[in-house]
Parts: sequence; C-alpha cells; structure tokens
Amino acid sequence: MEIRKLSPQGEVIIPQSLREAHQWEVGQEFIIIDMGDGILLKPKKPFLETKLDDVAGCLKYQGKPKTIKDMDNAIRQGIEELCHYCG
Repeated sequence: MEIRKLSPQGEVIIPQSLREAHQWEVGQEFIIIDMGDGILLKPKKPFLETKLDDVAGCLKYQGKPKTIKDMDNAIRQGIEELCHYCG
C-alpha cells in the first residue's frame, strides 16, 4: 500500500508499478464512482470500432416495416414527452 497526496490541482499520481501492472498508458480514461467513504477508479474500456454491416440485423424485427412517416411520428412523440417533463 502506498500513500499519495492530493495536489493543489486535484490530481493524485497512480504509482508506476500499478500503471504497468494494469497496462495503463498516458491518456487512459477512468470512470470515477463515489463509494461514500472513498472513490473507486475503473478504467474505461474503449468500444471496438464497428460498422453498420457488423451489427445490422442482430435484433430481428418481426412486424410490418415502418415507414419514414411512422419514424417521424415516433420521434415527434418522444420530443413532446421530453418537453412535457422539462417544462
């Protein structure tokens, strides 16, 4: 266990041994989770780049195909619902 101080800029240095053990490079992003009595840092893992062809059709739709008008109406309805909650 190592003890580190918070800098005036709000930074804490993660020891090199831990960075190497977890293979964290400069620029690694972290998710910060408030645990009440402390925080948890979890490395943010980037999503692999995908193309539409990689995921198209992964969720099969069994109904009648939707028209552009149907989609526009659904979008308008969603916006109206959001505006209702936002005031």
